[in-house]
Amino acid sequence: MHTSSKLKKEFFKKWMQGLQICCSSKKQMNIMERKKKIKLSSDIAMASAKMTPTSWSNALISNAKKCEQDTVLVDKLIGPQSQLKLQKTSNKMISFHNRVQCKKVLKRSCNYAAKKTKRMGDSRKNLATIIAKRLVKKRTKVLKRLVPGGESLDEFSLIKEALDYILSLKVQVDVMRSVVNATEVVLNGDNLMKSV
Repeated sequence: MHTSSKLKKEFFKKWMQGLQICCSSKKQMNIMERKKKIKLSSDIAMASAKMTPTSWSNALISNAKKCEQDTVLVDKLIGPQSQLKLQKTSNKMISFHNRVQCKKVLKRSCNYAAKKTKRMGDSRKNLATIIAKRLVKKRTKVLKRLVPGGESLDEFSLIKEALDYILSLKVQVDVMRSVVNATEVVLNGDNLMKSV
């Protein structure tokens, strides 16, 4: 069986469990509350459906655990393994933080060297590389904001996590589309039966 289909099945199962838990917790919800609960249950379901913990999945789980109301949903969907996942991530975060600190020191020394070369005068080639580096830095900063938990990652890990997150979002969209299509078929069948 293809790993994508396994992931879809696992996501669907956990998402439905999450929706049932959300619906049973509060009977009357307005549209915004429903939207928030659907998104929350789908995020937690996708994060917990991953067999190997990733930074983005751990970030989604830890963000959900910050709200007291949502911890019930997280605990029921993930179980006792959620604490283990979060502990592994905190150790990774510390190593990423140390790596970022080293990069800051390196960046300061590079800035000092760059100031010296600016005094001497930049050529067009140097100007093009400076512009390219600025573009990469801006886009990396945007990507870090888009990927949950991306703020603490280095560039290589960020790209790896972003690709994994994109694939997971695609699975999530595919499953949700299938649910919508199945609902439309059922509703159209009911309308057809009423007209006969």
